[in-house]
Amino acid sequence: MEIGLQGITTAAAIGLLIGLVRERHADHGAVAQAGIRTHALIAIAAAVAIAFGPWVLAALMLGVGALAVAGYRQSRAHDPGLTGEVTLLTTPLLAALAQSAPTWAAGLAVVVAGLLFAKAPLQGFARRWLAEREVQDGLMLAAAALVVLPLLPDRPVDPWGVLVPSVIWRLVVLVMGVGLLGHLALRLVGARWGLPLAGFLSGFASSTAAVASFGQQARQTPARSASAASAALLANLASLLLLAAIVGATSPALLRASAWPLAVAGLVVTVAALPGLRDPGGAAGTPPAEAPAFHVGHALLLGLVFSAVLLASAGLNRLFGDAGAMVAAMLVALAELHPAAASIAQLAGGGELEMGRGRIGLAALLVSAGVAKSVIAFASGTRRYAVQVAAGLAVMATAGVAIALSMA
Repeated sequence: MEIGLQGITTAAAIGLLIGLVRERHADHGAVAQAGIRTHALIAIAAAVAIAFGPWVLAALMLGVGALAVAGYRQSRAHDPGLTGEVTLLTTPLLAALAQSAPTWAAGLAVVVAGLLFAKAPLQGFARRWLAEREVQDGLMLAAAALVVLPLLPDRPVDPWGVLVPSVIWRLVVLVMGVGLLGHLALRLVGARWGLPLAGFLSGFASSTAAVASFGQQARQTPARSASAASAALLANLASLLLLAAIVGATSPALLRASAWPLAVAGLVVTVAALPGLRDPGGAAGTPPAEAPAFHVGHALLLGLVFSAVLLASAGLNRLFGDAGAMVAAMLVALAELHPAAASIAQLAGGGELEMGRGRIGLAALLVSAGVAKSVIAFASGTRRYAVQVAAGLAVMATAGVAIALSMA
């Protein structure tokens, strides 16, 4: 391998960047066994070594490893961590990678430098902010996404060609992921942002549950009705964003075809939520640290409902055409919006449903879900709360349907 100007320049920049962060770390009281000059020299040496062949690079790595061990034996009494030693081995590897893939090497070097620089915030987040239950939920999410998902087949397993296990499980992982992010954001940000922030974050888990929960708060404290209604509408905005993500993951073509109706619906419901954002009565509490970030049973139930809706929609589609699939999805949307939307996206992505009809179908789901949530708002909250929520959902659904029909 020949040494190129871009490769050697990138290698030197990698060494200087990582060495600079290590040098500044020494300024804060720690002893840096390898600083800016050492990392830069090792990076240049690795760039030259890889030009002579992998065995020369391997010999260099052994030498650097020996230096790292010697440095650790001197510093372990006051700095038992291994970050500096591991970094010393990472720099030559990135410098060697820069000779064949300089863009990747430079990007990874920035990531490494960022991790080194953010030592205190990362340690504080891991040790003080995160609770044991949140770590447990994060590991469960990682197992679902990185262990289970790659093992599932990406081809249909049913005679009608609609049940793709990897797609269904991706929906489950998505619901779990947004639940964890919403839980962490709400607990770390705190209660001072009030009901609207809590509503938006809870909408990623279940906007229907959010409408009922904020309705109960409005009934208990009528002064909070306007703020609670805004929170419920922002929960539906979050639900709309999750719907777009699910549709995009299932059928990118349908998401592109439905971008305008969904965007206008989101803008309208945001505007409808604005009046209650300045309500001084809104002050929401944060969830306790040991509260579950997401409910696995709820995510699995959504996956099962999604599968049942796919089968029912496929059967009705064969018996009655597109209209049958739409009716099935709208009935399901009365209880759960996202499985119904995912079923339409799956049918559209598989060619079972024409894109124009799929776009109208997604807009129609907003009507069906809006009716159900409006009933819940009147049953759970004050009249002021229910009227504001129902009006916001009505204009959102109307705008979405109008734009979808105009594009037909």
